[in-house]
Amino acid sequence: MVSHYLPRIVDDELDAALSRAGAVLIEGPKASGKTATAKRRANSAVHIDTDPAVAAQMAVDPSLVLEGEAPRLLDEWQLQPRLWDAVRREVDERSRRGQFILTGSTAPASDARRHSGAGRFARLRMRTMTLAESADGDAGVSLRRLLSGEAPRHGAAPLDFDGLLTRMAVGGWPAAVGLPVKDALAGNRDYVDTVIDVDVDSAGRARDPLRVRRLMQALARSTGTEVSISTLARDEATLSRDAVREYMDALSRIFVIEDQPAWSAHLRSSATLRKEPKRHFCDPSVAVALLGADAAALRRDLGFTGQLFESQVVHDLRVMAQPLGGEIYHARDSAGREVDAILQLPDGHWAGFEVKLGAAAETVDAAAASLMEFAANVDGTRADSPVLTVITGTGPSYRRADGVNVVALPSLGM
Repeated sequence: MVSHYLPRIVDDELDAALSRAGAVLIEGPKASGKTATAKRRANSAVHIDTDPAVAAQMAVDPSLVLEGEAPRLLDEWQLQPRLWDAVRREVDERSRRGQFILTGSTAPASDARRHSGAGRFARLRMRTMTLAESADGDAGVSLRRLLSGEAPRHGAAPLDFDGLLTRMAVGGWPAAVGLPVKDALAGNRDYVDTVIDVDVDSAGRARDPLRVRRLMQALARSTGTEVSISTLARDEATLSRDAVREYMDALSRIFVIEDQPAWSAHLRSSATLRKEPKRHFCDPSVAVALLGADAAALRRDLGFTGQLFESQVVHDLRVMAQPLGGEIYHARDSAGREVDAILQLPDGHWAGFEVKLGAAAETVDAAAASLMEFAANVDGTRADSPVLTVITGTGPSYRRADGVNVVALPSLGM
């Protein structure tokens, strides 16, 4: 376990948010590093979940909790929901930027209470670490420059195949960096137990832990796929479709799962894009822990490991796309053409990514051909030609003669 702070991509986002808004809300899964990141920018802090004085202060006047040098951190603010309106009022009265940082690991059931924060709050999503952030990658290829059209040129990836499997099993949890692998894996299993036995109930009413575990295990087996609510209900026969939907909403509200929505675009052909989202955990290591697996088990089941690697790629792309204002989608049309990840930018430009665990020439050739076939069928009148990239698990990063980039995930950075 490292004792020093490892820089995060969201650091610069937080600085920018504090410079434009009176308060900044950082949301994401527990143990993803929200508090550590916020503390580096805060000049005072109160931990709502552990400070015994908070309850008494809230009973007298919520504004008492807000007293302290700005920016003031309100850690796990959602445990005292009235703080939202108190912060809003205080921001209005002070009429200054960068006054408060709120961190939360559970989203309210409804955003109605938080709508009054429009214009006063900036919001950031925090996820676990990318390979580059945890120093398992070297960031030799810049996603920002890749999207601007620059060709990648980088030697062998800093992780070999076994190292990549270990990193996916351990995950991007800040507290796991530098830990022995067996301790990190045990910590991940503890994390899953806490989610099932405690955290999921914080998103509403109590739920049967056994059913939650079975549903999460079904999701783990289907990570990175378009598994439907109906299929999950069939896999977990004790839950109806409505119950599966309600359980998944609870897991989403504590940021343990994050769907990858289907892309919406105009196609030149009569084919239509499918609308089912792909399912992902907040970190691929959660799926590994749910199935009681480790790197050796991943090596024995390369089909599942391919799904897991796709989930890792989507995770890292999400972190890197966020400061660019980008969103990550997937696409598959009725004719069978598909793209594993599409990065959509606010100006309409998009980039397509096909994910391949291996880097063999024939594998990359097929992936590049698939990307070009899909791109040729997208109506290009709304944006310039897209950047197309095959993301591999290992190997060098370069541009092919056909213009498709090949980038190893451990080499990818901001």
